[in-house]
Amino acid sequence: MSELDPGTMQHTQTTVGASLNRIILYVRDVDISACFYSFFFGFKVVRTPTDRLTELVPENGGAHLLLHRAGKAQKLGQASVKLVFDVEDVQAFRKEANKKGLKFGPVHKADGYSYSNAKDPDGNSVQVSSRAYRDQNKGK
Repeated sequence: MSELDPGTMQHTQTTVGASLNRIILYVRDVDISACFYSFFFGFKVVRTPTDRLTELVPENGGAHLLLHRAGKAQKLGQASVKLVFDVEDVQAFRKEANKKGLKFGPVHKADGYSYSNAKDPDGNSVQVSSRAYRDQNKGK
C-alpha cells in the first residue's frame, strides 16, 4: 500500500474490527505525568511491577493513557497529536483546573461547542472540549 487514493477508497465491513482505546504517551518523568493526569483529569493510576508502562484509566470511560518513559534522544511535546478531554462545561473545568494550578488558554467558540488548550508537564498539547455534548446542548 505505497500510495493511497482517497477517491478509490471506500469504507467496507470488515471481520476484524479495530477501536482506539489506548494511547501511548512518551514522557520524561512517569510519576510527574501520572500525577498530572490523575490530579487534573481524574485518571486512576495503575502500575504493575513487571510492566514498563504505567496505565491511566479514566473514571468515566474512554481511552486509557499508557505512560512510557521517553528515551534521552527523544524530543517531547512535538508530536502532531493533541489529547482532547470531553467536558460538558469548558469554562467551569478551566476555573477548577486554574485553582489547582493548570493554566488553560482562552475559551474558543466553534460550531455549537467550546474548547480550551493547555500543555502537560512534557509540553504535549491537551484540550478540554464540549464538542461531544453539542447536540444535547442545542437550544439551551
